[in-house]
Amino acid sequence: MLFAVTGLQGCPVEASDGQVGSVKDFLFDDQSWQVRWMVVDSGHWLPGRQVLVHPSAIAPLDLALPVRRVLPMMSTGDTLVVSVRLTKQQIEAAPEAREDEPVTKQMESDLHDHYGWDPAWGTTYFGASDIAAPLLEPLIFSEAAARQAAAKESHRGEGDPHLQSVASVNGYSVSGTDGELGHVENLADDLNWDIRYLVIATRSWWPGKHVRLAPYSVARIDCPNIASMSMSPAIR
Repeated sequence: MLFAVTGLQGCPVEASDGQVGSVKDFLFDDQSWQVRWMVVDSGHWLPGRQVLVHPSAIAPLDLALPVRRVLPMMSTGDTLVVSVRLTKQQIEAAPEAREDEPVTKQMESDLHDHYGWDPAWGTTYFGASDIAAPLLEPLIFSEAAARQAAAKESHRGEGDPHLQSVASVNGYSVSGTDGELGHVENLADDLNWDIRYLVIATRSWWPGKHVRLAPYSVARIDCPNIASMSMSPAIR
C-alpha cells in the first residue's frame, strides 16, 4: 500500500516508554530512492538536538485506520501515531548532532554503531540500495580502488550530497525534455520505505490534475537555490 510521506509530518512519535516528539521530516537517498532517516522534532525534551531514527526502527504503520484522505494521509484526517522500537533513554544517549548540522557519513556511522542498526538494511523496489552496494560488489582490489576508498573516507565529515529532504523537495519545479511539467506536491512511499512515485501537480500545463512519475525518470536534481528537477525521456 502506498502513502504520502508528507502525511506523516507532524504526527506524534512514540517510543516504547513514552512520547518523544513529532515527525519533522524524512531524508532519502536520491540514487536508491530509499528513505534513510526519519527526523524527529523532540520539542522541549532535547532542545537544539537533531534526532534521527532509522526506518528499520519504525514499527509497521497502521494504514488500515478509518482515515478520510486522498492517496492515504495526503490531507487532513485522523492522526496516526508513529511508533519506534526504541526507548527514550536510547534516544537521549545517542551521539549528539545539532539541529542545523548536515547529516554526514560519520554521523550515520556513529548512529548505526550506537543503535546496532545495519547500514545495509533493505533493498529497494528498484533493486539493491546504494547503501548495500559495497557488500554486493566482488572483492577486487586495485590501486585505483584504494584511492577511491581513501577519497571517500576523507569526505566522511561532509554532508552527503545525495541525501535529500522530503520537506525541501516538495515544491520543486519539474521540467521534462520539452518544457515545464509542474511542481512536486508529494512523494508516494510504500511500507518498505521506498519512494515509488513523485506526485506532480501539473498547474497551468494541465490545470487541476496530478500525475505520478517513477523516480527513475529523474535525470537531475538541481541545487537548493534553483529548486528544480529534470526528467529523462523515459517518463512513465
